[in-house]
Amino acid sequence: MTGLSPATGATAPLDLDQVRACLAPPGMMLPAAAYLSDDVLAFERRVVFAGGWVCAGRAAGLGPRTRTAVAVGDDSVLLVRDEEGTLRGFYNVCRHRGHELLPCGSRATGRFIACPYHNWVYDLTGRLDRVPREHGDGYALDRLGLIPARVEEWHGFVFVNASGDAPPLGAYLAGLEEVVAPYEMERLTVAASHEYDLAANWKLAVENYHECYHCPAIHPELCRVSPPDSGDNYAPEGLWAGGSMTLVDGAETMSMTGASGGAFLPGVTGPLRRKVEYLHLFPNLLLSLHPDYVMTHVLDPVGAGRTKVTCQWLFPPEAGGADPSYAVDFWDLTNRQDWGACEGVQRGVASRGYVPGPFAPEEEVTHQWITSVATAYLTGRLSPAERK
Repeated sequence: MTGLSPATGATAPLDLDQVRACLAPPGMMLPAAAYLSDDVLAFERRVVFAGGWVCAGRAAGLGPRTRTAVAVGDDSVLLVRDEEGTLRGFYNVCRHRGHELLPCGSRATGRFIACPYHNWVYDLTGRLDRVPREHGDGYALDRLGLIPARVEEWHGFVFVNASGDAPPLGAYLAGLEEVVAPYEMERLTVAASHEYDLAANWKLAVENYHECYHCPAIHPELCRVSPPDSGDNYAPEGLWAGGSMTLVDGAETMSMTGASGGAFLPGVTGPLRRKVEYLHLFPNLLLSLHPDYVMTHVLDPVGAGRTKVTCQWLFPPEAGGADPSYAVDFWDLTNRQDWGACEGVQRGVASRGYVPGPFAPEEEVTHQWITSVATAYLTGRLSPAERK
């Protein structure tokens, strides 16, 4: 099996017999504490987030001589783009007294990185350039550079592995390249962005994304343009999951009317124009590939029962500045319908009456995802679901 993140030797602070019960087909939801416990979230931050490849957003947002700090698990990583366009990652820690170099979520520009505490100054390659006053040979500047963190760019996205020991991103996402290549996402630009504050555990958003068994009940607009029982699911070797759904006859894309207000992506031809791909790159990127645009959700668990979701809509240059609202309005409505359902489940799992129930056959990919999470709880390692 490919794409495994190294084992930590730890197990999650859960009843592991209850976790094992989730693995047998048809599968079931996780124990309540997996959605409610801060201790479980702390385990996930160490094993699932820090141990995997976390999406830190679009690469285009980081121009030359620009840096930003992002949280990855319990770590903070400084992303730096130098004058030549090379992207580097460093742990967000000064080599002097350990002060963070930049608050998480903020950004700065310039040719140098200065620690705000004692003004130790680094260049954009991470080399310690100078310290205040003259200290003679007291410091070996060439040995006190910033500590590198692993970063990779993939189709216009930035990914970070904070633990430093995950497999290369290509192996981690084994089998995904051929699915996404026609969409040429590295060419696309962000046309719109929404942030949502979801009062639910981050895994519930993923579980919901992986099935359309719920669509007839809460998504009438979606069902008018895409049959909820259509499409196929993937059995990937890497740390991703997903499947496709087809468009109804006459529909061009996912919108209120099924009409596109933009232009088809140049690489999306033939049968690809009749379907939408719904993909999850473990742990935190949801990637929805349409014939004329791409929608992303980046998940940030800020608490056991709260998730920040950043949703973006990416369009090609060929769209010529088209108004993205036909896509944004449709999915903003659908998102809010989904968030309401996820928040209802969050309230339900907090009840003493909650007992995990079995998945329906239509929830196959949700079971794949739960299997990967449950295996991480049992082994301290994130790994793909076994292929059947």
